[in-house]
This record gives sequence, C-alpha cells and structure tokens, in this order.
Amino acid sequence: MAEAGRVIAGSAGGIRLLAPGAGTRPLADRVKQAVFATLEPDLPGAAVLDLFAGSGAAAIESLSRGAARAVLVEHDAGAVRVIRENLRRASVVDRAVVVRRDVLRYLAMGPDETPGAEWPFDLVIVDPPYAERAIREAVLARLGSPDPGLPAIVRPGGRVVATCFWKEPPPVEAGLLASERTRRFGETAVVFYRHGDS
Repeated sequence: MAEAGRVIAGSAGGIRLLAPGAGTRPLADRVKQAVFATLEPDLPGAAVLDLFAGSGAAAIESLSRGAARAVLVEHDAGAVRVIRENLRRASVVDRAVVVRRDVLRYLAMGPDETPGAEWPFDLVIVDPPYAERAIREAVLARLGSPDPGLPAIVRPGGRVVATCFWKEPPPVEAGLLASERTRRFGETAVVFYRHGDS
C-alpha cells in the first residue's frame, strides 16, 4: 500500500502513515512541516476538524503536536479504513472521531446530529481535490458564514487552512474568514485564514 509520508513531530513523530491509494494526494512532508510550524502555537488543547481527510495525516499531525481532539470527515470507505489504521499507528485513536460522510452534507447537519463531534473548532483543515474548486469555495463560505441562524463551525478567532492549485487561489475573504497569508510549494498553495468574529 502507498504511504502518506510520516508524522513530522510530537508524540507520534516519525510514524509512517498509509495512503488510501494512487488517487489520493497526500501533503508532502515539506508542506506539512511548513504548515504545522505556522500552526504549532495554536495547537495545544485545540479542537481540529479535518475535511476531505484522505489518510488523516493533517489531523494526526495536529494530535501528535498537542491538539485535544480531532474530527476527520471523509466520504470514501477505503480511505476511512486507512484513517482508522493510521490513527491506531499514531496511538491517537482515543482523541479522534471519524465521520464517513460527504463534507458539504456534514457541514449542513449541525453539531446535534454528529455525536462525539462537538462544534465549534479552533482549527479547520480544508484539503479537497484541486479540481473541486467550487466545492472548496462552498466549504469556505459555510465555515465563514455570518448567518446567526447557522451553528458556528469555527470558533471566533479560530483558523482555517485551505489548500489549492496555486493558479486558482480561493477568495481572500469568505464571510467572516479573512486570509492572513498564502504560501506556495510548487503547484500547491496553502492559504491561512482567521475567523474575524473575535
């Protein structure tokens, strides 16, 4: 089975993770290292939501570096099996909830319909296939929605990290989300947002 790189640092540092298959696009170790160096001050005790979780590597890296809990949302059954194995390898099963569901459907449900997955979150990772630009932007719009009638997904002052093809960046603002910085790694761009309702 393919590998999704390794856990860079923390309690599970050095553990090799599995990838669901050839169709997945795990974040390269150098990208993970740079992203989590930026996020590290916010991770101790954080609640993390990993959307389009794939191998679960982003959530596992967060848990390894001190996040309190993580929810991993992935619709593919094979990927979900790999996520569960990777959580076991990294010894973080007890702090993770895996939800097999389409991401937009999950975000439309609300916290009362997702047992064990309490909202809101301190950090949300959005890593869909690069070709799914419209889906990524719909997810960001929901995460940043200012509608008081919708349950908050991101805690005020919380962060959202979105990946994309560098030539097709997501919007600078999405509701209450405002871009703080963008970093490019080859064809990948990583955009860091802050939830402005703080």
